[in-house]
Amino acid sequence: KQWYQRRVAITAGGLVDFLEAAKKEGSYLIVGLYEDDVVNEYKGSQYPVQILQERVLSVLANRHVNEVLIGAPYPLTEEVLDHFKIDVVVQGMVHEGDHDSDHYAVARQRGIFKEIDSGNCLKTEDLVMRIIRNRKLFMDRNRQKQIKELNNINRMAEKEKEEKEEHDDGERAGSSGSAVSS
Repeated sequence: KQWYQRRVAITAGGLVDFLEAAKKEGSYLIVGLYEDDVVNEYKGSQYPVQILQERVLSVLANRHVNEVLIGAPYPLTEEVLDHFKIDVVVQGMVHEGDHDSDHYAVARQRGIFKEIDSGNCLKTEDLVMRIIRNRKLFMDRNRQKQIKELNNINRMAEKEKEEKEEHDDGERAGSSGSAVSS
């Protein structure tokens, strides 16, 4: 028996649910991540939310991902498909950006493109809006934590000062009581 590795490729990363669903399409998952300026042009000036290095680390931390192609070409090219021996190229059913151009045209022409359902309808924009809505709560919570931490530090400093004063008083009392008169 010869072992065959079915290689699946996606570009632009995605949510954990999508990466898990993509991995089910094969035995080796390669995720292509676009350069920041490509994402900015494709999705708009407020994107990407994370810089390329942060996105690479996030995707590599996912147990379903075997390899990351940093700076994947946009649109997908035949050279990438051939070099990585890609059997399937997947895209989620929920996607954003410029749909006037088909950046998966090469995969479609080869008959290896597949749209998959991750069971999750979240988009990047939804996550950004959630972050914006929760920012005030986050800031208030962190401010309260900071105040609590400063109070703890001040209490510890006061306790240390009291202990030092007690220790110093004890040493003075001990040294004055041990004086011998002649």
